[in-house]
Amino acid sequence: AGGAAMEPERECRVLSIQSHVVRGYVGNKAATFPLQVLGFEVDTVNSVQFSNHTGYAHWKGQVLNSDELHELYEGLKLNKVNQYDYVLTGYTRDASFLAMVVDIVQELKQQNSNLVYVCDPVMGDKWNGEGSMYVPKDLLPVYRDKVVPVADIITPNQFEAELLTGRKIHTEEEALEVMDMLHAMGPETVVITSSDLQASLGNNYLIALGSHRKTKADGTKMTQRIRVESPKVDAVFVGTGDLFAAMLLAWTHKHPNNLKVACEKTVSAMQHVLQRTITSAKAQAGEGNKPNSAQLELRMVQSKKDIENPEIIVKATVL
Repeated sequence: AGGAAMEPERECRVLSIQSHVVRGYVGNKAATFPLQVLGFEVDTVNSVQFSNHTGYAHWKGQVLNSDELHELYEGLKLNKVNQYDYVLTGYTRDASFLAMVVDIVQELKQQNSNLVYVCDPVMGDKWNGEGSMYVPKDLLPVYRDKVVPVADIITPNQFEAELLTGRKIHTEEEALEVMDMLHAMGPETVVITSSDLQASLGNNYLIALGSHRKTKADGTKMTQRIRVESPKVDAVFVGTGDLFAAMLLAWTHKHPNNLKVACEKTVSAMQHVLQRTITSAKAQAGEGNKPNSAQLELRMVQSKKDIENPEIIVKATVL
């Protein structure tokens, strides 16, 4: 007989509770494909079902309420198939829906103490230096007091990190302090996905910061911090945060103690997707015309190889 049979890779299953669009790539549509390409089984709960994202002139569709979410989860539970390694959540507009997500995460964590909850606390952003929320204000206390404490990985932008901690960020040092405050609330990994901090490479670059805090067997805490500067792409894309969170989930799974490599692969893959998207959108729009929402939909399927095995074009600096 030959050598021992190859050990099959253990199936890794993600429950992704996010929005769904018929056309285009946001929410579950932006997260599922990359996760599947990277070898994960993905079970999706669609928090909304819209014709397209809300950046278009028109959209139609339905919104899932917290009772309906509970009902779907109960169905999984009755069949004893509610076993997950990861939970992933993104944009939500409803506080009771978000509270129900927390209940589900807590129950899943009771079953599997190693479950990792990846949360993108989508609440708002900054435009021309001014921050504003694009979800109802009553979501902030739910995120701060209930969601973040049960999350393991969070991916806020700078404005969302400021909202969650009540601290403004003007310098990298302040950003690191804010990430420490977020660690203290619960999550082991915090990535501030974008900031208005000045990049050393110049104004055409965007700074992201990451921090991974691990408690070693002897109880001491170790923190790894990184900075990533990536080229800005001059267009408004929708779904990039959802794609980022999904790929960060995948690459932190494959490189559990190396936030630097996980972020380099995530951000490099993002760059490949965005560059392909903008090139394609400009070609479709024609010389001198501004691409529209439909033309700026992420070129996800066309970027399959870059998602699966990204060439590292953005390097992270260890701080």
